[in-house]
Amino acid sequence: MLKEETPFEEESLVLSGDVKTGLVIVDVVNGFCTVGAGHLAPSEPNKQISKMVEESVRLARAFSDKEWPIYALLDTHYPNKPEHPYPPHCIIGSGEENFVPALQWLEKDENATIRRKDCIDGFLGSMDEDGSNVFLNWVKTNELKAILVVGICTDICVLDFVCTTLSARNLGLLAPLEDVMVYSHGCATYDLPLHVAQNLKGALAHPQKLMHHVGLYMAKGRGAKIVHQVSIR
Repeated sequence: MLKEETPFEEESLVLSGDVKTGLVIVDVVNGFCTVGAGHLAPSEPNKQISKMVEESVRLARAFSDKEWPIYALLDTHYPNKPEHPYPPHCIIGSGEENFVPALQWLEKDENATIRRKDCIDGFLGSMDEDGSNVFLNWVKTNELKAILVVGICTDICVLDFVCTTLSARNLGLLAPLEDVMVYSHGCATYDLPLHVAQNLKGALAHPQKLMHHVGLYMAKGRGAKIVHQVSIR
């Protein structure tokens, strides 16, 4: 019923290089995507997450082949700095904080800028101690007019990053950036059914398909373009 009451339009996207576009990959790491890799990883194969990984890899390969810029955020935490309300996850040195196997090649790719973040919002996680912002500088250095965002979780890290980026764009901090696009099949979130959440202290139910929709709907409402098909020529 909620999905019927909150519809939104999705677009098809064809990238040709005419508009300078960068790919942003959010947290496609073992701790969120690889079965059994940690507290917040899927406990069994998950179609939505598998599809997200597949599309993220496809686009990363295509952008790399075209020598178009890629910005990859990796959720990485220290054991003495918990991220409430979530259990310990993606602890540095655990392996959870690293790319899924299919994206590990990005670590040596000349087109990729990799940023380890210790918070939900990758825009804030891109702040350096000197006050500079690695993501902001990446946009400006590459003179990007658009970014295409993929990753996990649609309604958490992806949404927070997109919303902050849109606010920064609206304030004129990200010129020449104009469009923030979110690829629906290139994003995913986790599944925590009600009957499972009821047996976990402090847990909130998180139905995957519904919360994926909510994340995309909120991003659309903040000014992002939602695309359901991405082709590159």
